[in-house]
This record gives sequence, C-alpha cells and structure tokens, in this order.
Amino acid sequence: MCGIAGIIRLDGAPVSPVVLQQMTDSIAHRGPDGQGHWIEGNVALGHRRLAIIDLTPAGHQPMISADHRFVLSYNGEIYNFRELRAELEAQGYWFRSQTDSEVVLNALAHWGARALDRFNGMFAFALWDRRKQTLLLARDRYGIKPLYVAQQGKVLSFGSEQKAILAQPEFERKLDKPALLEYLTFQNIFTDKTLLDDIHLLPPGHYATIDLREDTPKLTRTRYWDYHFREPDAPVDRQEYIEELDRLFTQAVQRQLVSDVELGSYLSGGMDSGSITAIAAQSFPYLKSFTCGFDLSSASGIELAFDERAKAEAMSARFKTEHYEMVLKAGDMERCLPTLAYHLEEPRVGQSYPNFYAAKLASKFVKVVLSGTGGDEMFGGYPWRYYRGANSRNFEEYIDEYYLYWQRLVDNRHLKKMFAPVMSEVDHVWTRDIFRDVFATHENSLDRPEDYINHSLYFEARTFLHGLFVVEDKLSMAHSLENRVPFMDNDLVDFAMQCPVSLKLNNLSDVVRINENEAGNKQAKFFQKSNDGKQILRDMMVRYIPTEITSAEKQGFSSPDASWFKGESMEFVRRKLMDKHSCLYHVLDKSVVTSLVSEHLRGERNRRLLIWSLLNVEEYLRKTVLL
Repeated sequence: MCGIAGIIRLDGAPVSPVVLQQMTDSIAHRGPDGQGHWIEGNVALGHRRLAIIDLTPAGHQPMISADHRFVLSYNGEIYNFRELRAELEAQGYWFRSQTDSEVVLNALAHWGARALDRFNGMFAFALWDRRKQTLLLARDRYGIKPLYVAQQGKVLSFGSEQKAILAQPEFERKLDKPALLEYLTFQNIFTDKTLLDDIHLLPPGHYATIDLREDTPKLTRTRYWDYHFREPDAPVDRQEYIEELDRLFTQAVQRQLVSDVELGSYLSGGMDSGSITAIAAQSFPYLKSFTCGFDLSSASGIELAFDERAKAEAMSARFKTEHYEMVLKAGDMERCLPTLAYHLEEPRVGQSYPNFYAAKLASKFVKVVLSGTGGDEMFGGYPWRYYRGANSRNFEEYIDEYYLYWQRLVDNRHLKKMFAPVMSEVDHVWTRDIFRDVFATHENSLDRPEDYINHSLYFEARTFLHGLFVVEDKLSMAHSLENRVPFMDNDLVDFAMQCPVSLKLNNLSDVVRINENEAGNKQAKFFQKSNDGKQILRDMMVRYIPTEITSAEKQGFSSPDASWFKGESMEFVRRKLMDKHSCLYHVLDKSVVTSLVSEHLRGERNRRLLIWSLLNVEEYLRKTVLL
C-alpha cells in the first residue's frame, strides 16, 4: 500500500524535480517507509512506500522493467500475484524481488491492459512506456484504491490524493459548484467530479491512456469491468449455494492474509467483520482485533443500540483474539474534524469520524487490517432500501421511487433555495438525470421484482460502496494503515452477482403482494431496518459466529450524533454553521441552511447527516478552496 503521483507536461517543458518532491511530500502519510522519483524530460513519476510485502530495497518504486522500457508507480495489493508470477516465469520473465509490484510491472509488459482482467486485488497505478511514449493509468474493478487526474493548460497531473495535484504551485483552485449540489443531494458524488474544478476521480473498473506521439495528446478513458447482478438461469439448490459460499468466503479471507508485517482485523460486533475475524484467527493465533464504541449516556431512541462493544468482546473471547477498543464521546468529533477533513479532502457517504478513530487505534498495533466492507452491498444488506422500487412497473417509475429515497441530505425544493446565490451556475444540473445515468451501462431486463432488486444492488455497488471505499482509503492511509476487504475478492463477487435474490432476501414475496391501497402501517415494516437481508450469508456464517449475531438486525457503524448535535455538540454546530462568516455562505443561502439545521437542534427533524456533511464542507472550503 502506497501513494503515487506524477506529471506530464504536454508542452514538452521539463518537469521540475522540486515540484515532484512537493507532490510526494504531500502524501508522505501514505508511505512513510520510503520515497522515489523518476524524471525523464517532460514526464515524471513519484512514489511513497508503505512496505507490506518484501520489505527490502528491492521493492523500491518507481520500478523499471528489466529492459528499461516500462516505469511503474503502483499502489495496492494483488492477492494472486504468486500465481501470476509463475505464469510469467514460464514465459521467460525473471524477478529481482518478492513483491507484487514487480509482478504487476511484468504482467503489464506482457499482456498490456488485458492484465487488468487477471488482477485479483485492489490497485491504482501509472505505467509509462518509454518506447511508445504512452501513459497508462488504471484503477481496480471496485474502486477500493483512488486515483485522481487533473489537467490545467498543458499540464496533466495525477495522484492517490488530491493533495498531490494541489501541491503544484501553479494549480488554480476553484470550487465545482455543480459537484457540491450533487453532493448535497446524495451525500455522495456519483459522477467522476470532485469539489474542485478540473480534478476528476478515475471511475472504478477503468483505465485511461494518453499518447504523446499524437499531434494533440488527449487522455482517453476505457471501462474494462462492471458489476452485473442477475438471476441464474438454472434451478437453485440452496444447500449447494451455501457450501460454495463457505468455500469462496474462506478462500477470500485466506488469500488476503498474505503479508510480511503484522495483520489484524476490525471486529465491530456484526457478522461480516466477525466472520472474517473467525477465519483469520484460524491462521493467526491471538490475532489482534479492534473496535470502537460510543458513550451513550446522552443518547436516546434507536441510538441506544449503537454501541456494539459487548458483542465484539464476546466474539473476541470466542476466537481468542488480542482485543483493543476505544470509546468515543461527543467531543471527539469536534477534536478530530480539522485533521479528518484534511485527510478526507472532500466528504463522501456516512459520518466517517468513527472510521478515523478506528484506523488510528489499529495503526498503533498493526500495518494491515481486515474490514467487512462490501458484505452488505454484495449480499443485500439493506432490504428496506431495495423494496422501495421492487414493485415498479417500468424503469422510469423505478428511477422516480429510488431517486426520491436517495435524496439523503436536501430535497429538490430546499436545494433550489439553498443554491439561490449561485443558481445561474448550477441551474443546468438535474440530479435525477445524474441518478439515472448510473444505469447507463447496466444491461438488465426488468421483467420481475427480482430484476428491480438486482438493479438496486447494482446502483448501490456503483455509488454507495464506492463512496465507502474512498472514505476508508483516505482515513486508513491517514494513519499509514492498509485496509483490506475480503468480501471484494473477485471470485466471491462473481458468486454474489449471480446469487439469486431469493437467497438474499426473505420478504420479497410479501412485498410483491402489497396492495398500494392498504394502510401504510402494513407496508411500513418492510421499509425499516430488519434482519431480512443477507439470508445466505446468515445461513453460512452460523458455522463460525453465534446465532445471536447472525440473526440480529442490521446495525451500521454509526455514532449517536442525532443526540449529540442537539446536546453536547450543539454550541459547536452553532459556531460552525450559524456564523455569517462561515465559508458555506460564499455559495449557499444562509437562511435556508440555518433553518434546516435549527429543525434538528429543536428536535423537530433528524438532520444529523446534513449537519455532519455541512460541517465537513465548511472545513473543506476553509482549508482547501478559499485559502
């Protein structure tokens, strides 16, 4: 796990070594174990190393191929690198190190971009072909590792984080207001935009190339992979599916245990991290495990169930892990926000400061940690969301139903008023179209409720899960910690995508029978959190973890901020969001924002996600844009 950066000057001017050094210095937290720079005229690649596999200097990057044709700057882990190495050795390639980086380099030299289909892991890299004068940028299938790309004038630059691009003294910073509108609708950015003009996030499952031999070199993007959730053609044997899932899940965890440094696991109290820990602990006696809990002394309602330390401790005792935990209090969000916003760069999904503290805790003991992210999105962990579109009669009706639900922060009515000061710059943005465009490449017939459920699974993998990965990467690497996600093993994902909906959800048949004229309370139970989802995972995981865990209702990793924002943290919220000098009000209408925030402070509406998002945006504008 590392950090990469680079520049190509399209005007042919030489790259400044000082600027490249500034770029890699800006992401030093991603790789405290070493740095490297390679410059040849108008092309430069930089690297920061977090040594995980082969800790010797042989793993130094940028790495140059044996024939000196290719130069690689790479971030990630390829878990099947040993199998690929054996294939390449049979083709006559020889290796100077034991790293997966060198396998990636030789695989790309041998197979070109087709090598991407062979990689089972997480990655983002830049490969320069000195002979053909071409650059290849690529990101893993699922977007676990980020890669930002920018072009201003005749300078093309890229990096693992926006910081690397912004380290260029001549880079002009300007807020992308349409992207901010998109974020304040979905609490996410579905397009490739960021909150800064000219900086884009290369989409998951894509590579991009530029050929400097052309008269007008232009970066061209190509999709090489996409999700495809579908119903199987053949009849289903439930037990066979459970046995195959057990085999693939165990294989996925074991594959991701490869490391030359100490490895641990998050243990939240839920079944995803619990099952990963159970498998990992079989190979690592006294595996270190980590959890964060919450002080609930001022919490109320459903938030009283947010602290899962007791469940995590029980599973730790069962698996004999060396367990560490941290308790978060209301003031912890306030204390970490400036540092968190610096590393996160721009907010994405959820309320991410518990992830920041969890990574900080784990990094004190290990350099690699296993996470349960992806289990919900692959196996249907959010049925109350999918059911909202299950009875749609056509695609457009489905879009309308699901789009309304995914306006997570501000609905269209308030959004127009909120952006009134800059409406002329955003009035062309239609967030429903942005939402609809997520499905542009998803070829899936919509003939039955199961097809609409698979459409929702596709949507959430492409958007919500990707947002989680961006957050997890930034906040783990802020602490020089590698975060691995066994649920995103290629073979396991392939299985999940063709696993029938009937093995994931229990209540779909009841939802389908709902009469639209029935009283609302008969329908409401299907649109609330439950233990309905991930049925096949529950059936398989009971082999490893207690039934009280596998049968429990879904509980996300959430802090009791709804209570804290109108309690201990109220003055902090007022100070940040009610001040007329807040950076937010360079763009947004203050009266609309404060009215929405006040609804929460008075206890009238739960707007915790909006408040968290506004706090993040305020910090981002202050530190990054409005310098």
